[in-house]
Amino acid sequence: MDRKREERHAIAIASNRPFTEWGQTFTDKRLCRAIVDRLTFEAHIIETGIQSFRLASTTAKRKAAAA
Repeated sequence: MDRKREERHAIAIASNRPFTEWGQTFTDKRLCRAIVDRLTFEAHIIETGIQSFRLASTTAKRKAAAA
């Protein structure tokens, strides 16, 4: 029998929010729990911090343009 997709290939997902805040994006609590459950099953979770380089860069550019 053919193995499932997640058992054959890597999946990378990046988010600026911790899992505890995903309910703000996926407002259906049951759906949110199912998504987090499936993504974290046998996963390697790498936390790089809470600062987003892209957000800081965009904010700085907008402030410079407004000045």
